[in-house]
Amino acid sequence: MPAPVPTSRARSPRLTGLLALLLLALGPAAARAHDPSAWGGLFRSRDAGATWFPANQGRFVSGAIALAISPTDVTHLLLATDTGLLRSRNAGRDWTVEAPTVLLGAVLAVAFDRDGLRALASTALGIYRTDDGVAWRQVRAPDGLAPARAIVPGGAAGRVYIAGFNGLARSEDWGGSWASVAEGLPETPVTSLTVVPGSPDAVYAVAGGRLMASADAGRTWQPRDSGLPAGAVDAVALDPREARRLWAAGADRLFDSEDAGTSWRPVGRPLVEPSTTVRGIAVSVSRTAIVLATDRGLYRSADRGERWELLAENLPVHLEAGLLVRDPADPATLYAGFALTPYTEMWRLAAEGGNLLGRLDWVSLAGGVVFLIVLGLGSAMLLRRLARYYRAPAPLKPGGRVGETTR
Repeated sequence: MPAPVPTSRARSPRLTGLLALLLLALGPAAARAHDPSAWGGLFRSRDAGATWFPANQGRFVSGAIALAISPTDVTHLLLATDTGLLRSRNAGRDWTVEAPTVLLGAVLAVAFDRDGLRALASTALGIYRTDDGVAWRQVRAPDGLAPARAIVPGGAAGRVYIAGFNGLARSEDWGGSWASVAEGLPETPVTSLTVVPGSPDAVYAVAGGRLMASADAGRTWQPRDSGLPAGAVDAVALDPREARRLWAAGADRLFDSEDAGTSWRPVGRPLVEPSTTVRGIAVSVSRTAIVLATDRGLYRSADRGERWELLAENLPVHLEAGLLVRDPADPATLYAGFALTPYTEMWRLAAEGGNLLGRLDWVSLAGGVVFLIVLGLGSAMLLRRLARYYRAPAPLKPGGRVGETTR
C-alpha cells in the first residue's frame, strides 16, 4: 500500500526548524532586540549614577544628543536625537515626535526658556523656536550659529547663549535678535559652555582646549586655566551647591576650583584609560560621587576620584556618552545619552551639509550591496524549496488511488 501523503500537520516540525534556521541567519547578531543597552539612547539614574535604566522605553533612539528639562516641571523633557526632536511630559515614560515636518534630520541642541514653555532647537538647517510648545518656526540667526553645539539659557527670561559651529552669540529676546560675544575667545569652536545665572551672568567656555571666563555676560573674556592642562581642557561644569565652585576635566584628570576658576587643583587619580575625552561632568551634593560622560562611555567614582569604574550594567559600554544632565529639582537624578555615531562626527557632518551615508567609502558600500544580494538569493532559494516541498497534492480520482488524476 503506498505511503500516505504527508499532511501539513506532519510536516510542521520540519517547517518550524527551517524557519528557525532562516530567522537565525537573517537576524542581527550584534544585539538582542530586548536589550536596551545594545543601542544608543537616553538613560536615567536616581542615585547619583550608581544604577541606570532606559528612559526612552518603547522607542528606538540610536543617538541621544541633548536634553532640556523644563525649569517649571521636571517631568517635561525635550530630547534632541540624530533623527529629530522628541517630547515627553511624564519624565520619559512616553515620547512624541515634535514637529517632524519642520525639525528635519538631527537636532543637535535644545533648551527651555525660564518660563518652561518657550524653547529653542538647532538642526543643520537653522535655529528654530516655539512659543507655545506646539508650533515651531525658524528664527533668523547669524552665519555660523547653526548647527549649534550648545544652547544655554541665561539668568533673565528670554536671555540665551548659543555656541555655534563657528562663533558664540547671545540673545535677550529668545532668538529675536542676536549679538556676537565671541570677541576675545580663541578662533576655534566653543566645545563646552556653562552659565551661572546672575546680574550679569557669569559664562565659562572651552575653546581650543582653553577655559575662558566672562563676568559680564560675554562682553569680555579672560583665561581661567591656570593650573589646568595647557590647551587640553575638555569640559567645565558647575557645582550643585556653590556657584563659585567649578569642575573641569582634561588630560585624563578631574580638577576643581573654589574661586570661580582663578586657581585649580587636581582631584583624585587619572582615568584608567589614557587619551579619554570628557564630554560632561556631574558631581553629587556630597562631592564624593562623580560621573563623567566620555568618548568611552560613563565613568563613575564613589570616592572623589580615587578609583574610577567604567559603568557597564544596563548601559551601552561600546558607545561614547555625550549627554550628561542633572535634574534641577533633584541633584541625585541624572540623565545620560549615548549615540551610535560619535557626537563630533554628527556636528561635523551637519556643518558640512553631509549625512551619515557620507561616512561610507566605496568598499564599504560595495560590500554591503554584495551582502544584500547574497542574502536575497539565499532567501529566494530557501523559499522556492519550501514552496516545492509543500506543493498541494494532486486531487484524487473518485474511487482511485493517491496520485491518480481524472483524465
